[in-house]
Amino acid sequence: MPVRTSIPTVLRLVHLSDLHLGFRQYQRLTPAGVNQRETDVAATFRTAIDRVIELAPDIVLVAGDIFHSVRPTNQAILHAFLQFSRLVRELPNAIVVLVAGNHDTPRSTETGGILPLLAQLGMNVVDRKAERLSFPERDLSILAIPDVPGLEVPSLKPDSAAQYNVLVFHGEVAGILPAWASVADRASIVINREDLGARWDYIALGHYHVYTEVAPNAYYSGSIDLTSVNTWGEAHEQDKAGVHGKGFVERNLETGEHTFHVFTPNRPLVDLEPVRARGLTADELDAKIKGIVEACDGGIDDKIVRLVAFDVSRHIARELDHKTIRDYKRRALHFHLDLRRPDVFRIHASGAAGGPRVDLKDVVAEKLRWRTIDADIDRTQLIDRAVTYLDEASAVALAPAALVDAS
Repeated sequence: MPVRTSIPTVLRLVHLSDLHLGFRQYQRLTPAGVNQRETDVAATFRTAIDRVIELAPDIVLVAGDIFHSVRPTNQAILHAFLQFSRLVRELPNAIVVLVAGNHDTPRSTETGGILPLLAQLGMNVVDRKAERLSFPERDLSILAIPDVPGLEVPSLKPDSAAQYNVLVFHGEVAGILPAWASVADRASIVINREDLGARWDYIALGHYHVYTEVAPNAYYSGSIDLTSVNTWGEAHEQDKAGVHGKGFVERNLETGEHTFHVFTPNRPLVDLEPVRARGLTADELDAKIKGIVEACDGGIDDKIVRLVAFDVSRHIARELDHKTIRDYKRRALHFHLDLRRPDVFRIHASGAAGGPRVDLKDVVAEKLRWRTIDADIDRTQLIDRAVTYLDEASAVALAPAALVDAS
């Protein structure tokens, strides 16, 4: 019987992004002297490659920020080379496309990046300019757009000659990212959502670290680990979106079947129950903190842990049991006791100069975020409804009297 040598028509792709290999955080080192979080992220990437090989897709798209910096550590370069080598070896017929993100791209065109090294493995690396990659044996066209300052974005039109058209883009889709994420880690390329179009079979986005649907055919796969500048903000955005972890997308281009594959994190992130310290003595607050820490499921050892305490005055903060707090920091990979001072509110905007001006919507949202509510109530919808009512009340208060009377 003759051996079949033709490559089957493209059906499935895997889309992952924001690997951030070489990411470092906190001061804890491994016995080998490597930053522990860098090691964690490397282990997560190895897990991701394991899962991709198991799925054996026809296409693997990496939508940018392969490395955390333009000059990654030697360990990060070696790990990337070894893992991508394994991917190419185990999936010899897969099309692999890597697109540069803002963290991969040198600010100067005279400075070379590290990604061309990975092209030696036989992968398609797009790191300087947008490219349309054609794979006629698969009836496939991929438009790849890296995040390069000053890049002229090409027309976002599919190739009419190909059956399957995929767009892979690292950058910001306007209006999708929360304000803190957009400011803290700016993309060079920003595209409006309406410019993406519905004619693409799939749009693989990179840059935002939370798995997000932008359109039925367009998704941010999110990062594979917690690697943003605001870890807790990232975790909060995941909770708000109902996303329960990090992972990657699997997409069937023929049927549109879509799966988000979630990883078990290498390093647990624990946000402990917050404390309201108003009226408590230092000893009472110490006891509250101790009770919450001891009640942590599985303990705090080797985890990334935060405990927020509201309404803690300076003198109470000074009198806390700092020896015990240092012990928590020794046990956890990172223990952050976030002591927040009492808010000082001004009743009227015309009050005394120097006092902080507090938006009532922010106050209400914060109160509802931590208030105990019934389990069957959706907290996000409750906060959104409260903020909407306040907006409506403000509109009525600011309206001309005649309009109010007329209503």
